[in-house]
Amino acid sequence: MTLSERIIDFTRNAFDTALFFAVMAVKEDFRNYVKRAGAIDMAPSGEILLLANGPSLASELPAIIEHGDHLRCDVLAVNYFACDERFDTVRPKYYVLSDPTFFRHRCDWDRVERLYALLNERVSWPMNLYVQYYNPDCFDYRKALPNPNIRIVPFHSQVYRGFPSLEHWCMRHGLGSGNFGSVIQNGEYIAMLLGYRTLHLYGVDHTFFDGLTVTHDNELCLRTGYFYDSSPQLKRVVLTAVDPPKPLTMYEYLKDKCELFRGHEVLARYAADCGVRIVNHTAASLIDSYERA
Repeated sequence: MTLSERIIDFTRNAFDTALFFAVMAVKEDFRNYVKRAGAIDMAPSGEILLLANGPSLASELPAIIEHGDHLRCDVLAVNYFACDERFDTVRPKYYVLSDPTFFRHRCDWDRVERLYALLNERVSWPMNLYVQYYNPDCFDYRKALPNPNIRIVPFHSQVYRGFPSLEHWCMRHGLGSGNFGSVIQNGEYIAMLLGYRTLHLYGVDHTFFDGLTVTHDNELCLRTGYFYDSSPQLKRVVLTAVDPPKPLTMYEYLKDKCELFRGHEVLARYAADCGVRIVNHTAASLIDSYERA
């Protein structure tokens, strides 16, 4: 790298660092809520199963239960896993909701209300529910989830981009984020903050390009499928992080997925730095950043 390139690189990293701390000061704060809440009776093995909602979980989950892996390891679930009848069997200690869908009365709100009702009704064990600290609509999670077994824990959603050495310092102190585009990435980061030494990933198909199509009206659509869906549905691709939700173009969608896969590389490097193993158990997964089972 030439001197001019080094100067440009340093200037860019310095600007990104200053911007990050400014945004954190205004938009969020500097408390490590995940570490403060701590782990719930961590399994002696220090291992945790992270259950994403990809279609492969439909075949992986029965095997997990049959082999008793959910009893040997702790479990973290995400999104609509509580709607599955085996939720009471798996009894996850940790649950992550990161999509704005869960705190904005906009997209699929009837479905979100059904999820909250099920969590209130079914959780009879101690469980930490992790939600974004950034809550522009001031959604009252405690009002929606009065169940005393559920502890609501905020996590930061601002991703640090700047000096690589400072990136890991921020992440170790709970100031970083796994908010790269997939809820399971937030789950991975939270699990590492809690002190787990081995993370087992299931349902992480990440097949974001199967069934991707553009209609005659140039609307980008995706045939989405989750393990709890009886059949995939063709839906228009929209960005839910803005209000109102914004339809995405092909360029915007692919750019978003590039950031998501970059996030897996960031988490893999951070895990290696912390001496943590991340094992991908989804055979057809498109993630190429972690050890394969």
